Amino acid sequence: MSDIPLSVLDLVLVSEGSTPAAALAESIELARHADRAGYRRYWLAEHHLYPGGAGAASYLLAPTIAQATERIRVGTAVIVVDNHSPLQVAEIGGTIAALSGRGFDLGIGRGGPTPDQRERGRATNARLASGDLEVGPVGPSRLVDGVVIPSRTVVPFVDVRAGLNDRLLSRTPGTPADFGEQVADILGFLRGDSAVREGVRVVATPAEGADVHVWVHGSSAGISAEVAGRKGLRFGANYHSMPQTILETVKAYRSAFVPSSELSRPYVAVSADVLVSESDAEAERLAAPFALWLHTLRTQYAAEPYPSPESFARFPWTPQHAALVADRLESRIVGSPPTVVDRLHALARATGADELVITTQAHDVRDRIRSYELLADAWSA
Repeated sequence: MSDIPLSVLDLVLVSEGSTPAAALAESIELARHADRAGYRRYWLAEHHLYPGGAGAASYLLAPTIAQATERIRVGTAVIVVDNHSPLQVAEIGGTIAALSGRGFDLGIGRGGPTPDQRERGRATNARLASGDLEVGPVGPSRLVDGVVIPSRTVVPFVDVRAGLNDRLLSRTPGTPADFGEQVADILGFLRGDSAVREGVRVVATPAEGADVHVWVHGSSAGISAEVAGRKGLRFGANYHSMPQTILETVKAYRSAFVPSSELSRPYVAVSADVLVSESDAEAERLAAPFALWLHTLRTQYAAEPYPSPESFARFPWTPQHAALVADRLESRIVGSPPTVVDRLHALARATGADELVITTQAHDVRDRIRSYELLADAWSA
């Protein structure tokens, strides 16, 4: 099973007491170590208005990381299409591919909450306010072939913050753009299929003909999985952020898959939250602040700087705090190298993953680097 390649997803964490500039420098350092350790891809996330994250412009960081490394492929996971036009997304991909000299993995995804999701979120908030619903998991988790599948978790919807994101990112209110059409436009610009528009020949330089692999990343058995399959594209399935739906998500993608000029068969990369240390106990100690970091993300719609183990130990953590993040704590893979390798093997078997994407959060970049190195060594042993 360990012949399945491992890749990295970097959230470009800003640690408590540090700065965005330091976080960006740490990402470059982490990428160099991942490159030497043999990871296949280095994915960069796009998040906005995060005090705890410096990855707002992943498309600027990506070529810098490509120039600082030798073999690892660099990609975005994701560029949020709703924050850019399809032409801009294609141009970004072509530019980075040209600068890197070894191709580019253009991972794209949908934007913020849709009108339907907002309405469901407001309904949830109303039920929470009336006492008709409680924050936390709805029912017990399941263990499927050794993989933790948490139950659905009730989380308050931060409506004001979500709306502010839309306005500051110039997203059009109302019905969102058709994701399938957005992906088709991006592919058209990259392949040169959209050569004539409104009677005018269009050449998207430097996108057209560039060495760009288009990926779609998604968290449910919805439009992202369906579009990725129907277009014959590579798909990133987000166990790390939505573990509840991972099995349905990969099944939906494979069911929709139609062979394309890029792929003759489905290709799925499954992400997981992972932290490795020399012992299970030390890994658990280093992993503990993740709970508080995730709690701020879910209650504020933006993560605060990543706390240290000492800060978390001083925080008055309660069962109510824990209920809000129980799903992600259960599905996170933490421990010594043998413990983590066993659980990753189970995740790969259950999902049929062609690749695993590892995202590791820790306050000290040295602990992140060590985690990736320990995992790479154990995975190849």
